[in-house]
Parts: sequence; C-alpha cells; structure tokens
Amino acid sequence: MIPLAIPNVGEREAAYLQECVATGFVSSVGPFVTRFEELVASAAGSTRGVATSSGTTGLHTALLAVGVQPGDLVIIPSLSFIATANAVAHCGATPWILDIDAYWSLDPSLLAEALQRHCEVDASGSCRHLATGARVAAVMPVHTLGAPADCTALAALARTFGIPVVADAAAALGARDTGRRIGELGVDLSVVSFNGNKTVTAGGGGCVVGDDETLLQLARHLTTTAKVGADYTHDRVGYNYRMTNLQAAVGCAQMERLDYFVAAKRRIHARYTAAWGDLPAVAGFPTRDGVESACWLSGLVLPTDRSAAEVTASLRDRGVEARTFWQPLHRQAPYQHAPSLLRGVADAVWSRIVTLPCSTQLTDEQQHLVIAAVKAVLGVP
Repeated sequence: MIPLAIPNVGEREAAYLQECVATGFVSSVGPFVTRFEELVASAAGSTRGVATSSGTTGLHTALLAVGVQPGDLVIIPSLSFIATANAVAHCGATPWILDIDAYWSLDPSLLAEALQRHCEVDASGSCRHLATGARVAAVMPVHTLGAPADCTALAALARTFGIPVVADAAAALGARDTGRRIGELGVDLSVVSFNGNKTVTAGGGGCVVGDDETLLQLARHLTTTAKVGADYTHDRVGYNYRMTNLQAAVGCAQMERLDYFVAAKRRIHARYTAAWGDLPAVAGFPTRDGVESACWLSGLVLPTDRSAAEVTASLRDRGVEARTFWQPLHRQAPYQHAPSLLRGVADAVWSRIVTLPCSTQLTDEQQHLVIAAVKAVLGVP
C-alpha cells in the first residue's frame, strides 16, 4: 500500500532525542523547546513563538489571548477540520460558520455581508450579532491545505469592526502570499500544527506565532497554568498546554529540513496537477493568484457524478491509500445549530475531494503508479 502521508524522520531526530535522554531534559522545560519556538517563528516571519501541546490547544490559547469569552461568536469557514470549531467551543464561545470561496478559504465577500448586514457596533465599540446580541470576538480564517486565505481582505474587514484575527495555519508553514510568509499577513496571531501527518512534525504539538509581545506573553502565561512566581500562585484559569523537550527535539530536526520538505510537497502537487490536465471534468486543488501553497496534501476534485467515497475505496483495492476530505463544519453534529451564512460552495465540493499519497519521500515511480491507478478507476486511458 502506498501510504497517504507519513513522517520523514531519521538519524537527526534520533540524535536529538538521545541528547534529551542524556541531559535529562525530557519534559516541558529544555533547550529544544526554546530553539523550536525560535525556528518556527523565524520560518513564519514572526518575531516570537509559543510552543503548545497540540495545534488545537494552540488555537484555544490564541483565541483566549485575543479576548474570546464564553457566549461570544467566532467567525470560521465551513470547510475545515473540526479542531477549528472545537477550539472555539473550548472557549465557551460559538462558531459562526461562513461559506468558503472558490479557493476553499473563508469568503471575504461573505465576511463583508456578515459584518455589514448582520452586525452592528455598540456604544462600547463591540461588534454585535443582531440576531443573537452576541459579541463577535474574533475571525479565524483557515489556510486550507497550506494555501493562505485572503488575509489582506479578511483582516481589513475585521479591523473596520474592531475584531481581532487568529489564523488557523495548521499546515501552512512554508507558504507565501505575494511573497509574504504566514506571520506577515496582517493577522494578530497564527497557529501551526505539528501533528504526525503534517509536513513538519514533532509527533504532536503546535505553536502560536506573532509579533504582538503582549498577546504572546499572555499566551505563554495561559499555557503554563497561569502561574505567577515560584510560590504556586495562579492569577487566572490556566492550562497545562506545554510542549515537551522530547517533542521539540524532533520538531527542531524537522524544522532544519523545512525547505526541503516543502519543495518536495510542491513537486508532488505539480505532478498531480499536470496529470489531471487532460482529464474531463477533473481538477486539481485550487490556488489563488500570488499564493505559493505549502501543499500539505494533494489530490483531485472529481466530476459531479463521481463520489470520493467510491473512488477512494477503489484506489485502496489497487494499493493506493487515498482518502475523502473534511465534511463541512455546519454538517457536524456539535455545530449543526450554530449560526451560519452559506451559499452552497462547501456543500457542492467536499464530497468530490480525494487526497492522494504525498509523503515527502514519495518516489517518482510511486507517484506514477498512483496516477495510473486514478486514471484506471476513472476509466480514462
């Protein structure tokens, strides 16, 4: 079976882990944690990073840091992994789910409609949702599959209403938009994931990055149990969201190969896109002009008369691990009754998306086999 996406780890990761064991720094304090934060922040184009135990805890932390409170609304796109919505719920807030644009990211025109037609700014300067009276406390675009959302437009709209922006940049490290890295797109904070299937992994973990020292200090305080001083005084509800030195050691070794990994992902994506060029009604994953995606996952979009579930099952029978894609968040049981503003874009595309093998160590021969299997399943010579 040609796997979908597996970690590319080796001798350097093993050497760094052995250093942790030899020095005794295996828990949440150690030199690799500090170095990892510096490497991630630098790669993102940000001044500072705060490592976390997962991408989800990083999102939760970032939302809390920008002031999201119980009862608030947070605007998110309909097409994302459920962790995006879960991080909002962990704050005691409710997702306000907006549809995506043609590039599978939060639609700026719908954000404009949501804020201009369905909200008003009250006397205190807070943006209020007219239907519920809830405060709109944040906008959280997602850099879907490593392709940056249109943060220039989204952040400008949010700033007009005094709303902070936190980017779910889980798989976008290495991406650029008109030459700008993910930390340079005008948002308040961005959050990267280092789960095992990401391009760069620490076996797990996340990192909150940004330039606002006050927000990042608060994020670090929240992730370290909100402890004040050495006498076990805590000034608010905090969380043990720290990354271990063991995880950070793996992450540092991986970050040293970030450019190599992203280049490999882009080559794989380009080959797939070229292969589908002559197939009727089949498309590659969309990319907005000026965007250099990190290409975390690659694959194809099927014609309207084909189902991703059927095609992925047939590909597995041929030795290719292919998968269906995220179900829209407004279809998920915990969020079916959340406020939403939808145009049918996510509903029309999600069930036709197929992700294909794209590990950074995927060989040309393996990718040719994958492409041949796809064409055979689709009945294309």
